[in-house]
Amino acid sequence: MRSDWTSAKGTVFRNGAIIAFDLKGALADPAHVEPLVLFMPNEHQSVAGTTQTKNRLVLSILSNVTSEVRSFDFGKGGWTSFKLALPENSTLSLTSSDDESDHLFVFSEGFLEPSTLFCADAVTGQVEKISSAPERFDAESLQVQQFWATSKDGTKVPYFLVARKDVKLDGTSPTILYAYGGFEIPMQPNYSAVLGKLWLEKGGAYALANIRGGGEFGPKWHEAGLKTNRQRVYDDFQAVAQDLIAKKVTSTPHLGIMGGSNGGLLMGVQMIQRPDLWNAAVIQVPLLDMVNFIHMSAGASWQGEYGSPDDPVEGAFLRSISPYHNVRAGVAYPEPFFETSTKDDRVGPVHARKMAALFEDMGLPFYYYENIEGGHAAAANLQEDARRYALEYIYMSQKLMDNK
Repeated sequence: MRSDWTSAKGTVFRNGAIIAFDLKGALADPAHVEPLVLFMPNEHQSVAGTTQTKNRLVLSILSNVTSEVRSFDFGKGGWTSFKLALPENSTLSLTSSDDESDHLFVFSEGFLEPSTLFCADAVTGQVEKISSAPERFDAESLQVQQFWATSKDGTKVPYFLVARKDVKLDGTSPTILYAYGGFEIPMQPNYSAVLGKLWLEKGGAYALANIRGGGEFGPKWHEAGLKTNRQRVYDDFQAVAQDLIAKKVTSTPHLGIMGGSNGGLLMGVQMIQRPDLWNAAVIQVPLLDMVNFIHMSAGASWQGEYGSPDDPVEGAFLRSISPYHNVRAGVAYPEPFFETSTKDDRVGPVHARKMAALFEDMGLPFYYYENIEGGHAAAANLQEDARRYALEYIYMSQKLMDNK
């Protein structure tokens, strides 16, 4: 369900729910069809994916941003289900199923566990590990925790913290805070060899914020940050940062932020709105001019997400949050690192170029890197990826680690 719906009998089915009905009966009398509920998410759940086998319907469900896979069966008593015995506190992806049997393949990965392939039987519940990618960094001394921050309007916002088990709560841990917050895309635990090797192994901490605008808790979580409500997304991110500081995990001199595309817009807004909270900002393939974005590359297609600059109300809001239009003289901004690609045909390099030129004209310090290849991914091959990663983590190390 993409929106709430009330049936002929007055039953309310909430958006995000999975429902089923008798097709023959619905075609005969569509005005009086009464569905059955397979799964009704609570406020902190959403359906990440569905597939079917010969005899079962299988759902991948996000619950508090971690995954579970449930097998559903329809019998005389209605729909019943059970959870498959797959790894807890990880991201589970339904990759392939067989409509001539009840077997399916599921990938699992977490912050500290590399991608692992399982074969499961949707009827018996039997699960078999098939293979696993190699470990790329030493995770023995690390742990993953989940916390909740309170945003400006009282909304509870979850985030993950990956750090050493013996992390000192004295405000000195170099910490990268990452988020996306848009287009109903959930940010889930994932295994990053680069993050692990270049940051976590060296004593850095990493936080992933599950802010509104994403799909962690279904359509409503996304819709809460659309258009003129987008300040909620930015407030959520700031709340997570303030919670990390309040817990004395880190402090402004040791806190950096990173994000790309819509997440690059998020980082640009954060740099402008709360320059006092960060000491570093990696702003990857970003949107930054929100007054003219519809005239740049694929920007016109995103008005359903951001709103229209030509609408009086939406346009006024976009100008108020547009990073490019809100840089002010005399403000001590963190020295940002702008990244883009000459061949980015989705966001386009003009956003980062304009922002860098503005910083240069105003005498503000910044770093700028433009890869001539690679499109929106900002790299076309492993060598270019390696160079970009090296630049990012050297920058973060110098800003957040070398100032202890």
